[in-house]
Amino acid sequence: MNNKVCISHKEDVDGVSSAVLIKTAFKVNSVVLVDYANMIKTLRSMVSNILNSLTKIDHLFICDLGLSKKNENEFVKILKEIIEAKCKVTYIDHHDLDKKILLELKKIGVKLLHSTDECTSIHIYNKYKRKFGSYSAFLASAAALTDYLETRPIASNLVSRFDRQFLMLEATALSYMISSSQHNNDFLMTIVDDLSQNKYPHDIEGGFLKVQNHARKVLSVVKSIENSIILNKNLAYVQINSELPSSMVVNFVLGISGKPVALVYKTKEDINSCIISIRGSNECKVHLGRIVNSLSSVLSGSGGGHEKACGAVIPKDKLWEFIKQLDKKTR
Repeated sequence: MNNKVCISHKEDVDGVSSAVLIKTAFKVNSVVLVDYANMIKTLRSMVSNILNSLTKIDHLFICDLGLSKKNENEFVKILKEIIEAKCKVTYIDHHDLDKKILLELKKIGVKLLHSTDECTSIHIYNKYKRKFGSYSAFLASAAALTDYLETRPIASNLVSRFDRQFLMLEATALSYMISSSQHNNDFLMTIVDDLSQNKYPHDIEGGFLKVQNHARKVLSVVKSIENSIILNKNLAYVQINSELPSSMVVNFVLGISGKPVALVYKTKEDINSCIISIRGSNECKVHLGRIVNSLSSVLSGSGGGHEKACGAVIPKDKLWEFIKQLDKKTR
């Protein structure tokens, strides 16, 4: 029997839903959820196991994991080794991707499904829709909604098929379950398994209690930082000292500040760096993901993402330069 593995993004609905959809469509044997910090490490470990005959993988799916200037060449190198070991590789993503890297991936034999027009789950559903039922369409719609891409052509058609309030409830609940479980891989895998059995988020045991507790934590952090937000010309920023990911707070800062761009950071002492989340309102007229990818690379960090939502990991001693330059570039 063929061994199929899916590696997908663990931090949001699109990543988890992508894993569920691939598991449903291709009956994958194993799902591995990763964040950007351990994506390359996980792939390296997989290559090592394949080359040492500890693992045989026939088909590897990689979903919703964008690349930065810091890791894109290493990513290509690793996938080349995997393909040379007689393993098919399918890469499905919607983050901005350098054209040169895109061509290199095609050249080494990666099957690519890539476009920034829709979220990854929508790409998967649309490409393999003959393998899916209405529940999978619901799951892809939830991913589009939480990725703020529900107005894109394919997504908008799917979203319109469902009761919007029910979809919003389930999508938001799922988002909070995932965010609250970033240090609980067992529960993340429970989510994947339950969704793969066509359960709705409200049917995941203990899920709504996690949502309630997480909502309270988020609001508590927002209240605690409200008077600490610093306003630059185009950008508002603040530090949080919470176990919550900065991405859970940054949209609140955007709303409170009234600035076109908001930045929330937290320090991670073990890597002497700052973990940064950035969001832009409709007033922001630049592509934040591209700016952050380039700027973070210059400052010995990594980062990137979408036009209005992105993130970065920056050395602590380069943080203020990063904020200063980002403020300038978002004019």
